[in-house]
Amino acid sequence: MTEEINKKVINIFCKYNANAPKGNEEMEEPVKYFAGFDYVKLKRDNNGRAFKEDKLLEYAQTCHYIVRVMRKVNGEVCLYNYDVPNDKLFKFIKSFENNTLNGIIIEIDKYFPEGLA
Repeated sequence: MTEEINKKVINIFCKYNANAPKGNEEMEEPVKYFAGFDYVKLKRDNNGRAFKEDKLLEYAQTCHYIVRVMRKVNGEVCLYNYDVPNDKLFKFIKSFENNTLNGIIIEIDKYFPEGLA
């Protein structure tokens, strides 16, 4: 997704959280709730075109994530930065649930390795 779409989605969530409905008021924002999480469904890109599955999958394969994890090692707080390819992100996060890895995820930041251009 483009940075512009990301900003719009973040703005919708910020506005939604600041103006959370009181009582029976209806929210006009397209924020939905499922399985404990708020979400926004996007059907079109910034140019009004429908998303194409093959293009999104191609884009996803180029994404990597730096996952910053805080851990205590010998009484010292350390920050570990893991390079996680998009196709292994769920497996990486699941490893915390399975106690294969321990620590607290501080941040997940998307980047594109230079060699993949």
